[in-house]
Amino acid sequence: MPHAIRVLSSTAMKTTLEAIKPAFERESGFELTVTFAPSVRLSQEIANGLSGDAAIITAPQIDKLATSGRMVPGSRADIAVSQIGLAVRAGEPHPDIATVDGFRQALLSARSIGMSNPVGGGRSGEYLHGLFETLGIAEALAGKLFYGPGGPEGLIGLYLKRGEVDIGLQQMPELMAVPGIDIVGPLPSGAQSETLFSLGVMTDCSQPDAAARLAATLRSDAARPILRANGFEPA
Repeated sequence: MPHAIRVLSSTAMKTTLEAIKPAFERESGFELTVTFAPSVRLSQEIANGLSGDAAIITAPQIDKLATSGRMVPGSRADIAVSQIGLAVRAGEPHPDIATVDGFRQALLSARSIGMSNPVGGGRSGEYLHGLFETLGIAEALAGKLFYGPGGPEGLIGLYLKRGEVDIGLQQMPELMAVPGIDIVGPLPSGAQSETLFSLGVMTDCSQPDAAARLAATLRSDAARPILRANGFEPA
């Protein structure tokens, strides 16, 4: 293909972008090249000068980067909402997480817990770190937490699958991206945090038409079942 659009994307969007890639490339004539990493890390790297055509990270991160001059003002296109989920190794008993107290007890009873790094990792890691403090269990969990390195090779489901952790906490789309684990479900109301993922056009974008086309594709009716099948709710 003669032209490519360079996208920097949260790992949570990996399966969705892979699913829409063939049709997008065929219909737009642009090759879709994507670098995946945790949204917090990408936001920091973009702020420090990382270049690209578009970024798919959280809505507040897009807004902050627009204010600092790294995103085109007004270019934010909201795509989908994700919840944090809990998963266990395949065949293991499912803890009762219907309530906040049940969720709290499941964490306290687990021998090891995998999650995104709260420092420079994904949005879920940042949130969960604060939630553990709020629930009064941060100290009790400190010795059993395992932080994945982020990116496609750092999906917590992979560590569950290998038996390296007992419980995994991550965005539902990231958990669903790993076959062979048991997803218990989203965290209960009172412990849940929803994340809005959006596309922003970067100020050094060389393919603004392709970036707009990608945003429209991800917000189209055709993308809605793809987003839902990969753990999102369309925005």
